[in-house]
Amino acid sequence: MKSAVIVFPGSNCDRDAARALERITGKPASMVWHKDTTLPDGLDLVVLPGGFSYGDYLRSGAMAAKSPVMRAVIDHAERGGLVLGICNGFQVLTETRLLPGALARNAGLKFACKEVALAIDNGNTAFTRAYRETRETEIPIAHGDGRFVADDATLDRLEGEGRVVFRYLDNPNGSARDIAGIINDRGNVMGMMPHPERASDPVLGRIGGRAVFESLMEAA
Repeated sequence: MKSAVIVFPGSNCDRDAARALERITGKPASMVWHKDTTLPDGLDLVVLPGGFSYGDYLRSGAMAAKSPVMRAVIDHAERGGLVLGICNGFQVLTETRLLPGALARNAGLKFACKEVALAIDNGNTAFTRAYRETRETEIPIAHGDGRFVADDATLDRLEGEGRVVFRYLDNPNGSARDIAGIINDRGNVMGMMPHPERASDPVLGRIGGRAVFESLMEAA
């Protein structure tokens, strides 16, 4: 699998994502600066990492969504290429409308940083197939703007089309219908607030997110 990680000013999980990809795929990920206007040839996967792009100025992900490289990322997604947005990356995906809804301030207005239990709502996606028969996992979160919100019609459509991929078992941020991760209608773009790259190596003491990257390698 050939992958790339987009680096924005304020990204703080870009190297973590790249290391997770290299550990699991055996190939280094390309690091692409946000001002670039093209992506490396032959990419299978683009990762928008967690962090605080542009310091979350205006609102989380709003300025990163206007970065020059995002036109190439959108084109990649529209061609059917895989895109994974983690935490701030999920926020960027909603700002570009590659995914519906928005990520608002956590209920209680407090930053949440802990390991959370997740239900794998759809195990038959390019991002979750490697979980096999596993229906629950644990992956850390670290966000202040992680409350997924959308109108009822959008929420009903996401659920009816099987596009809710992960749900919180003990909702830490007030997300509508406990939603922690969703995919687009084509199934090639996923956004999730938990950080699978922080739970992908036994040396870190947790591997609940490893199957996300293994799934993508299988899909590619």
